Amino acid sequence: MGKFRGRTKQQRRAHQFGVQAEKLAALYLRAKGYRILSTRYRVGVGEIDIVARSGDTIVFIEVKRRQNLAEALHSLQPRQQARIIRAAEHWLAENELPLNTDCRFDMMVFSAYLVPHHIKNAFATDGT
Repeated sequence: MGKFRGRTKQQRRAHQFGVQAEKLAALYLRAKGYRILSTRYRVGVGEIDIVARSGDTIVFIEVKRRQNLAEALHSLQPRQQARIIRAAEHWLAENELPLNTDCRFDMMVFSAYLVPHHIKNAFATDGT
């Protein structure tokens, strides 16, 4: 229980829900033909919930679970997007892929009743 030390019961529960949503997202993506390359990738500059391949494209996927879709979509702030982008650069370097590899940043959103919503190109690296 070391990594949960100092967290409230609500924070622990939110973490568990998040891990559950990430596992469901990976299953959903596999069913859609994606190849999962990495899950829960973390480096000092950021983290990525799921890294997958779809054809020749590397897809970095942020997973969110919220009460409703609108809340989930608004929860990915520019600062978090920047951290995901920096982590993606590290992942590409660690896996010896050039920075000009075709990449995309998606979101998998789970709203009430764990209904999945896959948003392709949820954000771009240039801030648009």
